[in-house]
Amino acid sequence: QVQLVESGGGLVQAGGSLRVSCAASGRTFSSYTLGWFRQAPGKEREFVAAITWSTGNTYYRYSVKGRFTISRDNAKNTVALQMNSLKPEDTAVYYCAARDGSISAAPSSYAYWGQGTQVTVSS
Repeated sequence: QVQLVESGGGLVQAGGSLRVSCAASGRTFSSYTLGWFRQAPGKEREFVAAITWSTGNTYYRYSVKGRFTISRDNAKNTVALQMNSLKPEDTAVYYCAARDGSISAAPSSYAYWGQGTQVTVSS
């Protein structure tokens, strides 16, 4: 069974940086895409970034391009999201997710989810 465990959230001032990580276990992820999503109170869950496990291809939400970087460490089975120049509107619970297949921005296409980690950006 696939397990995803996020870590690294917290509170930061606007303009600051945070790094969230996701430890993946339970299977070989060579055919998988790992993604990061976020959900703010009262809003729908939205796509942030994704990376293919085998090739490292990436895709970002337009509003985080140039500020966020997704990466993976195949040896450690981890995926990280480095978030720079954070804005108050980035405040949300950030979720790691996995799907067997190519990159998708649709939450419904991801079969496995972590428990989430809170990121709060103060103004």
